[in-house]
Amino acid sequence: MSLSVELKDLEVLTTNANQIQDDVLKEILTLNANTEYLKRFLDGSSDKELFKKNVPVVSYNDVKPYIERVANGEPSDVISGGTITRFVQSTGTSGGIHKIFPVNDKYIENLGYLLAVSSLITSKHFSDKIDEKGKKMAFLYNRLESKTPSGLALSSSFTSYFMSDYFKNRPSKCNSEYTSPDQVILCPDNNQSVYCHLLCGLSQREKVVGVSATFAHALIKAINALQIYWKELSSNIRSGHVSEWITDLDCKNAVSAILGGPDPELADVIEQECSHKSWEGIITRLWPKAKFIECIVTGQMAQYIPTLDFYSNKLPIVSMVYGSSESIFGVNVDPLSKPQDVSYTFLPNISYFEFLPIDHEEDMNTIVDLVDVKLGCYYETVVTSYFGLHRYLIGDILQVTGFYNNTPQFRFVRRKNIVLSVNSEATTEQDILKGLASATLVLESSNSMLTGFTCYADISSFPGHYVFYWELKAKDVDDVVELDENVLEECCYALEESFDALYKRLRSKEGSIGALEIKVVQQGTFDSLMEYFISKGGSVAQYKTPMCINSSETLAVLEDKVIARFYSQKSPPLNL
Repeated sequence: MSLSVELKDLEVLTTNANQIQDDVLKEILTLNANTEYLKRFLDGSSDKELFKKNVPVVSYNDVKPYIERVANGEPSDVISGGTITRFVQSTGTSGGIHKIFPVNDKYIENLGYLLAVSSLITSKHFSDKIDEKGKKMAFLYNRLESKTPSGLALSSSFTSYFMSDYFKNRPSKCNSEYTSPDQVILCPDNNQSVYCHLLCGLSQREKVVGVSATFAHALIKAINALQIYWKELSSNIRSGHVSEWITDLDCKNAVSAILGGPDPELADVIEQECSHKSWEGIITRLWPKAKFIECIVTGQMAQYIPTLDFYSNKLPIVSMVYGSSESIFGVNVDPLSKPQDVSYTFLPNISYFEFLPIDHEEDMNTIVDLVDVKLGCYYETVVTSYFGLHRYLIGDILQVTGFYNNTPQFRFVRRKNIVLSVNSEATTEQDILKGLASATLVLESSNSMLTGFTCYADISSFPGHYVFYWELKAKDVDDVVELDENVLEECCYALEESFDALYKRLRSKEGSIGALEIKVVQQGTFDSLMEYFISKGGSVAQYKTPMCINSSETLAVLEDKVIARFYSQKSPPLNL
């Protein structure tokens, strides 16, 4: 199978969003109305009004028993009118638990379609800068699939895609759009994979016009790997041979073919650039024709923007797609927008979308269709998919920022349930990111930069307080991080100063929230945290450092690595 996508298709979809959404719902209900789950609400009907009246809005715990029955071997029609052929697994880093969702080839096709559309949009906007032979150095990763008790494949969304015929037969493959061959992407050993991605990208440095990954975290991980391995990578290029520890033979043979033989001149260039004390701008120094960075930097990925700017000389950061394990949602039609201004245009042919205003959460009668959302308003997405999710609350809070033709565009605001609270206050993901941006500005006065963070609400003693775990790195490669007490205490204060009025009152006036604490952890701690989540079934390609920690196991990983702690030395001012 292969996907044929043209940009004019996007114009048709977004112009006719209302009719397409009605058609999608009709198709979904016709397919699924007689499943065990839906039949009790619809009695076999595919009527839209009956669907809206009778089918409840649900969360994962409501549908989990039905999903698990199919995973354990019961027929697909427990929940889906179409045959379930596999399950996708969430990473568990957004909401704290792993979830599994039933899908079939249509899900994979939708993901491939979204990626193809985003690639066309990116090419269009950079067409005046990209040579026709230009390539993306894409850090894409696979992992071994597991099986459900019934024997169906279980993996992340992107592993499902990479293992599919849609990926293997994609039209762009003929043009070799990536510096890495598919064998590198499909290598299940992520350490071997990232090394080979770098080796392929370096050996084709003059062809690299973009550097990409699914999430910003994966790009930072690749730069860290480059700092560790650059001498060995240079040696491989100098000799024309791949290191012996690369044992995946398909991967090794494909990379050897790209190396093509010794290149001592290129090896000299790599050694010269990587030997600099500072790695500021290392991406543009090693890949001089790179014009953009492509990765998701919305939501909790925003923490990595300053680090990407440092390494890339502030190349444009393109955040192209919005999706989840539950459904594919939308694409960014304006790649050159600043990361903080990114909005996603929903694709009306993927799933049936409804929206619950966040200020009317108890009144399900306020749910509106995709085309009926209001500019500037905030909503939680409710999705009905082809595969057994019906009026399912995604848990993302979005704001309507505009319309592309007749289709709304949304800015990702935050995850619904990720908050810190030790009293009656509720500090949201948006509050945390705002505070982090202020604290990062304070940190710039030192020789350190923030490379990873997470937080939790410590209520083990009174008054409870917020704890932030920070991993720091020296801006100059060979320098050791020097912890400046005054700077880090000021960072604590900058975080608190960004929180809302209730937090400040409880902290400053009533004393029922204690001073915010920053715990600095050893370098490599957040890699250990990632390895912990991957060991529980997560995927490197989709990994997101959890913004808030909510389990004793993950806290133990962090606490074992703490090397210093700092507290805010003054209370934040009350808002007048």
